[in-house]
Amino acid sequence: MQPLGRSPFRRDPAPTYWAYKMQRLWLTPLFRVAFRVGLPAFAIAMVAGLVLMDQGRRDAISGGFAHIRDQFQARPEFRVGLMSIEGASPDLADAVRARLGVKLPASSFDLDMTALRAKAQELDAVASAELSLRSGGVLQVVIKEREPMMIWRVAPDRLEMLDATGHRVAALAARGDRPDLPLIAGQGADASAIEALALIDAAGPLLPRMRGLVRVGERRWDMVLDRDQRILLPQDSPVEALVALLEMNTADDLLTRDVTTIDLRVAARPAIRLSPNALTEARRARGLIDDDKKKKTGSDL
Repeated sequence: MQPLGRSPFRRDPAPTYWAYKMQRLWLTPLFRVAFRVGLPAFAIAMVAGLVLMDQGRRDAISGGFAHIRDQFQARPEFRVGLMSIEGASPDLADAVRARLGVKLPASSFDLDMTALRAKAQELDAVASAELSLRSGGVLQVVIKEREPMMIWRVAPDRLEMLDATGHRVAALAARGDRPDLPLIAGQGADASAIEALALIDAAGPLLPRMRGLVRVGERRWDMVLDRDQRILLPQDSPVEALVALLEMNTADDLLTRDVTTIDLRVAARPAIRLSPNALTEARRARGLIDDDKKKKTGSDL
């Protein structure tokens, strides 16, 4: 016998289609991350975008951050009030200070140390520069100064001091201002400064007589001595050729004789050039000149 009333509704325990899809999506790790992180981030970005759409709000926010930054950088512990230059002569220290052009006091955040270092090293007399900030608001500049090793006569009225590598150090008003430095001349002499110093070191006993080195054709050197003597050195191995000449001079006193030029450009065949008087005497000794004819010629003069 069936009951007369409606049977009670029995809920199906199986999920609906869309509920099943959502449950499957929620089990996906990427979806959970996007929902928990991406959605709030998107909402915040939307709100920030709406706020920053107004130019006035953007200017106010930017000005506020700039004010906070300026207040922080202007604190006393970041203020630089002094500059200390070490390792440089007084004249070079003044030149470095003028070249850097730092207006003190200034905030350490406003000092570009890399750019200041490059400016200091642009000076010819500066080999290297190191900048650092010391306690007490001191900008320390440590200079390694180039040491003049020779004088280069660029032109008859222009002298420059060079270091051991041939780099320019400074101009020189007169040769007599630095008589302790050797003299080089000729086009391209600065590019061969290392070789010139090697020749000067090898000259030894000739140094008191040496007037300088002349670069010839940007290929080789001539050593000029007093008494108008000149040594023509070869393009290759000039130091060895000079050492061999000094050994010959020790044995034969060649450079004390009446010789004007010693040509060492061909190693296998060195040559010498006598002065006019020495050449005349040599010809007379060999019987190439008649003494009576010479006397007669002399009386006619």
